[in-house]
Amino acid sequence: MTLSDMAGRESDETHKERVDRELGELLQGLRVAATGVQVLFAFLLTLPFSSGFGKVDASGRWLFYIAMLSAAVASICLIAPATQHRILFRTTLKELMLHRANRLGVVGGIALAISMACSTGLVVEAFLGVLPAAILAAGVVALSGWLWFIQPLVSRYRRGEPLQEV
Repeated sequence: MTLSDMAGRESDETHKERVDRELGELLQGLRVAATGVQVLFAFLLTLPFSSGFGKVDASGRWLFYIAMLSAAVASICLIAPATQHRILFRTTLKELMLHRANRLGVVGGIALAISMACSTGLVVEAFLGVLPAAILAAGVVALSGWLWFIQPLVSRYRRGEPLQEV
């Protein structure tokens, strides 16, 4: 399907059909992201009980705490839209749900990027030291920041689409 075909299909949609479709697409994307963050969160939950965790220094413990907290925030934000959808099912609040879920997805993505960077930094710091860990964590932040946030925002800006709907 070409872009013009999609534009034609979207223009034939009613407002309700568009909101329904957009909400379904958003919830499906959030479900995929939530699965990934849950795996990371589970890893972090078990880490303090592993035999080598006692050897982690103060900076590693801070990385762990930040990774753990941000994974919890990401999990909450990425699961919330599905839960709210169940509670608000068959109400007239779908458009509100769509905008709220979009914002929660962005906040969840930010929290996930922080958790991934800190988790990566923690693992690398244990084997190679603070400097390589900081460099790699910064790389994770830069790559996720570019691909998840900056690149799509630049695309919206170039097309003249409003950023306030993010």
